[in-house]
Amino acid sequence: MKQTTHPPDHRSAGVRNGAVSAAPPRAPSRKRRRPTSTQWAAWGFLAPVTVYLAVFYAYPLYRNLDLSLRNYTVRSFVQGNAPFTGLDNYRKVFDDPTFAPALLHTAVFTAVCLVFQYAIGLALAVFFHQHFRLSATLRALFLVPWLLPLIVSASTWSWMLNSDSGIVNTTLHAIGIGPVNWLTSPSWSLTSVIIANIWIGVPFNLVVLYSGLQSIPAGLYEAAALDGAGAWRRFWSITFPLLRPVSAITLLLGLVYTLKVFDIIWIMTKGGPVDSSTTFATWSYQLGFGNLLPAFGPGAAVGNLLVVAALAFGLVYLRVQRKQALS
Repeated sequence: MKQTTHPPDHRSAGVRNGAVSAAPPRAPSRKRRRPTSTQWAAWGFLAPVTVYLAVFYAYPLYRNLDLSLRNYTVRSFVQGNAPFTGLDNYRKVFDDPTFAPALLHTAVFTAVCLVFQYAIGLALAVFFHQHFRLSATLRALFLVPWLLPLIVSASTWSWMLNSDSGIVNTTLHAIGIGPVNWLTSPSWSLTSVIIANIWIGVPFNLVVLYSGLQSIPAGLYEAAALDGAGAWRRFWSITFPLLRPVSAITLLLGLVYTLKVFDIIWIMTKGGPVDSSTTFATWSYQLGFGNLLPAFGPGAAVGNLLVVAALAFGLVYLRVQRKQALS
């Protein structure tokens, strides 16, 4: 028998079986999404803030860091091309005999001012929270130190604490106490600038803490009073715990402000006498602009130490806030 051969069938199995299978669908091509009008509006509102932060914050920080890593003179500061020195300026700052006293004065000035500003501001906030007669008027008067220009406030305190004609020594003499050299004695100069800065910073703490007290429900105090809790008990059990978030941000902002205080100290004592009231802020200015041959590099290095200190406390605050939010 003769066998017949058939050519190979190249059709698919579905076609050979009498069924036509459909081809798998192609994946749709991804098209780029065009920004919507809402996104364009968001970018429009974000752009001015970004430009502002870049021009007035990021660039000055970069320039200050560059100053601290190079040996700038007056000529190279104008023309550029200052040689790169790495961390030599920071070594000069750490080896300088002024470093230890300036660090101690900065720590004492910041800590004492923060404690007294917060304590007095909190006491005044609780006092004005009673809504007695003339409460609003007195609160407005307490804002005056905060509204005055710092040069006016510092000049006023310089006059009041003058050794010969100041009103403070005049009052002390009237009650039988000898005069005190507030601004010219190494033992009293730091105390003098601390007193002035406390007076200037109390209104800020008063305003912020008073706003925090407004958010505490009055029903909590009424319930505590019905349970027999006294004023101190209500303060420590209700007011102080519920003010912790507001207190934290108040202390953080006060810390950042106090670290960089320059105007008050410079106008009242110029960091003296004998560097007895020198802080990092005044020392940085003295190095960079207070001499005939300015040391721009070491001055910028001292300024960067203040930036790092403020940043460290800010990170600690964020970490504490995150833990409180998770707990």
